[in-house]
Amino acid sequence: MRIYLPSTLPALATVLSDGEVRGDPITAFAVTPELTESTPGDSEELEYEALYAAADASLRLLAADPEAPRRRVVLAADIPDKLIGPAPDATHPAEVTLTGTVPLKRVASAHVDDEDAADDIARSAAEPDVGHEDEHELMWYATQELKYLVE
Repeated sequence: MRIYLPSTLPALATVLSDGEVRGDPITAFAVTPELTESTPGDSEELEYEALYAAADASLRLLAADPEAPRRRVVLAADIPDKLIGPAPDATHPAEVTLTGTVPLKRVASAHVDDEDAADDIARSAAEPDVGHEDEHELMWYATQELKYLVE
């Protein structure tokens, strides 16, 4: 299953250094039955909704880390279904919980705000529960490009 992991640039640097995403538990977002029931649209629209739910969670991570560059980061990864479970206190119908770690080799891509979005993202991070910054699309990065984001 494709999942979307909220992150920040400093957390991405840690993932690249460690070779995996760690957490206990790891919160992610995916096209769940709950999302499918609550959100009209085709599979592509549902994936987009899950991606931007993770981007909203990235805003909350940015709010908790005032030193992090003001750019949302979402890692897309493909994980076996057996490692994914419901989130006990889900705030979004796409929210799931993962057991274990997510090896870097499972990460398919990253979606990151352009540097030009930093001021708008900073304002959004000041009120992270309001929702994602709709004026800015996340940019797609291949896994081999990720090291350049954190240099």
